[in-house]
Amino acid sequence: MKRKGLKTGSPFTLEQLYFRPQCSASLEIRSLNVTEEANYFCVSSVFCRNLKKRELNSLAQLFSFSKLPERTSRDVSRAVEIMETSIQSVKEKVSLKHKNSWHPTDVLPADLLSTIAKVSGCLPYMSPPKCPNSCLANKYRLITGACNNRDNPRWGAANTALARWLPPIYEDGVSQPRGWDPNFLYNEFPLPKVREVTRKIIHASNEAVTEDDLYTDLLMVWGQYIAHDIAFTPQSTSRASFWEGIDCQRTCESQNPCYPIQLPANETLSVGMECLPFYRSSPACGTGDQGSLFGNLSRSNPRQQMNSLTSFLDASTVYSSSPAIEKKLRNLTSEEGLLQVNTVYVDGGREYLPFVTQVPSACAQAPNTEESERIECFLAGDSRASEVISLAAIHTLWLREHNRLAKNLKILNAHWSSETIYQEARKIVGALHQVITLRDYIPKILGPVAFEQYIGPYKGYDPTVNPTISNIFSTAAFRFGHATIHPVVRRLDAGFQDHPDLPKLHLHEAFFSPWRIIKEGGLDPVIRGLLASPAKLQTQGQMMNEEVTEKLFVLSNNDTSDLASFDLQRGRDHGLPGYNDWREFCGLQRLENQTDLYTTIANKSIVDKIMELYKHPNNIDVWLGGLAENFLPDAKTGPLFACIIGRQMKALREGDWFWWENKHVFTEAQRRELEKHSLSRLICDNTGLTAVPADAFQLGRFPHDFKSCEDTPGINLDAWKEAFHQVGTCSFPDKVDDGDFVSCSESGKYVIVYSCHHGYQLQGREQLTCTETGWDSPPPICKDINECEDQMNSPCDASAKCINIKGGYQCVCTDPYELGEDERTCIDSGRLPKGSLVSIILGAIMIIGLMVLTWMAICRWTYSDIETTQTNVEKNGKRAAKMGCKKCHELKISQPEVIAQPVAKDPVSGPQILLSM
Repeated sequence: MKRKGLKTGSPFTLEQLYFRPQCSASLEIRSLNVTEEANYFCVSSVFCRNLKKRELNSLAQLFSFSKLPERTSRDVSRAVEIMETSIQSVKEKVSLKHKNSWHPTDVLPADLLSTIAKVSGCLPYMSPPKCPNSCLANKYRLITGACNNRDNPRWGAANTALARWLPPIYEDGVSQPRGWDPNFLYNEFPLPKVREVTRKIIHASNEAVTEDDLYTDLLMVWGQYIAHDIAFTPQSTSRASFWEGIDCQRTCESQNPCYPIQLPANETLSVGMECLPFYRSSPACGTGDQGSLFGNLSRSNPRQQMNSLTSFLDASTVYSSSPAIEKKLRNLTSEEGLLQVNTVYVDGGREYLPFVTQVPSACAQAPNTEESERIECFLAGDSRASEVISLAAIHTLWLREHNRLAKNLKILNAHWSSETIYQEARKIVGALHQVITLRDYIPKILGPVAFEQYIGPYKGYDPTVNPTISNIFSTAAFRFGHATIHPVVRRLDAGFQDHPDLPKLHLHEAFFSPWRIIKEGGLDPVIRGLLASPAKLQTQGQMMNEEVTEKLFVLSNNDTSDLASFDLQRGRDHGLPGYNDWREFCGLQRLENQTDLYTTIANKSIVDKIMELYKHPNNIDVWLGGLAENFLPDAKTGPLFACIIGRQMKALREGDWFWWENKHVFTEAQRRELEKHSLSRLICDNTGLTAVPADAFQLGRFPHDFKSCEDTPGINLDAWKEAFHQVGTCSFPDKVDDGDFVSCSESGKYVIVYSCHHGYQLQGREQLTCTETGWDSPPPICKDINECEDQMNSPCDASAKCINIKGGYQCVCTDPYELGEDERTCIDSGRLPKGSLVSIILGAIMIIGLMVLTWMAICRWTYSDIETTQTNVEKNGKRAAKMGCKKCHELKISQPEVIAQPVAKDPVSGPQILLSM
């Protein structure tokens, strides 16, 4: 489809952008003033197509579901795509218009760029957030992670760019990934195909796996869980190329955002494709192709990727990083500050995670499951909670722990509001995530020497340290754990032996299958399996098993997917510099030739394969190079990844104002109690297990290396007991509908701070102070926000109707369309409208009725001489009459057949013969 061009004329301004009703990433610029004339210019209409609903459990849908961020992050990603597409188009059109006087990299008019940023929706995410100015700002962290550092309020906040520790390397210097152009040479050689690297270097069969003799499978799962707490880079919201409109599932050509993984010449998929679909990560607002236009090339801002989560170790896996999702997760009717639980199923009296609200979800079902018995995906603080049952089990433990803590805190502090209990329980759970990770997990990964070198003891909060998750950590170093994934999921009985009714599962059988927890024994067998089963040992010759290189996300289809290739391709997509550049960054020696590689990778066969494919050490992808290095002593990584992981963890600790060891966060007594807690104690408190290992990550034998839960220390919440003393004439604060309050101290005065639930707006004073005459102001009220009022920034796509509901809004589609995965865009359901079905049925009835009436009319017209023969034969209480029609026979009209009816008895005249047509 060709794009319409701009009319020539003087410099122009942009007045309005808006989405086409049915487009996922296209936009239209209306009223574009060129020589003071209003013209209509379609930047891109290629996405205006009817999206058919995909079959559940398809590879594309499952992978998309696992990478689907919450609505705010999707809105940011979508805004970026609008901004990027519109700027590219304007740049192209203006370049054509001013062939001799304007270069594509020149600066566009500031007012035009400002308007594009504003109307696209990007501007709010390019500006610093407004930080609250109440005493609560130092007591509880914001759910978005913003304002942790008052001088740099965006540091560590959700929906901001990942940090860069080295400048990115893009083939065009701004946005195009390494390997985008297959003819582009690096050190005189093209980069190898990532799938070929997987096949020749990384892949190992399930049978070849060596098991770890030191650590449990829980070590691997905890690493995955923590990775999901601190980073999630959303993929492009578009599923087709921006300009040509080609479906990324059906093309092997690199066209943004499609960046397909090319297959080796001797490999094709079952559907005949020569590539694996791959979507580029969403850029951050104002970067990449957008950023280069906000200044000349020397000051351009290369493409940066976004982290939709808070960077902090704050249990966002439990509570989310979004106010809207947090609201869904909370039980706002409870006086105990509880989280929502599953209302359909329980686990021996213990809670399960609730189900997602949009059904049917993408999760697999047990064979022969009726529609009414579906087990949907779990709803948690992170959308990836249902990826595998072991991960879902950890999420469930923390849901139970929050509610356990909240109920006990309410018993201790009956005067606490629901909001205070929720925030205090959240604060404790976040602290426990930090304790377990830095005390029990990270030292096993780095080894004692590297831990001391890169992290060391805590020395307090440092406001100059940026805690933002770095691109290299998220995209490469912390993905070392993919090489420790075991191909088998074990579920064990009460004696920690193979369960007689629950056989071992291959990993692909446990993907997106929460039904296996609910319908196959509950949480306890899965937790026992994690505690008593070894992790896969990462070795240079057995990096990743076939469950993740060949069967990732596979359920009921024959599609292939490959986590190793995804990891390599993602590193190139993000413009990560090569292996040697990062070694130099960490103060390690550059490896200039094959002989040098032998000094850091003991397996010479692997070195030979690496050099055969990459040709030059500088070309090696950083994820592969770091994964292949010899381990440090008593560690699970080599020197490069130890450096990157160590630096990141230190930044997360030192740069977090709410780090649990910071003296203002908890009292000394509370810190002592937090130190007593452990993952083993968490399991004791929230499952039916009665014995656990002292260290849940250390592999041991049952019962020899296990100890009773009664002997496993945990938190004594008495350290959180707080007596309520009436201050002066200030009585207990009044509650407000659809909101709550928490208390704090400011300048020695007792202060109450009110807040409204998400979807409501505070009217009145937020903060009340206790004075000698009572509260200095009446309590505020919470008024419902009508999100549908703003037509320019409607929360629903133009293809859907926005309906305001109490505390929120709902996007509604007209039949036969239905809401897509983003819950805001209408897509074709693939069925006829209900009205059409009714019309078809009524039409059929009318046609049949007309046929009958016509036949009756013809027969009446032709029945001028009817011969009726009555056969006085009664059988089983019935009589029959045979009718003949002379003219019907002459006109060759079908005659009625013998008609038999039961004899009807009239109370006066007796039996009657019934005739019917």
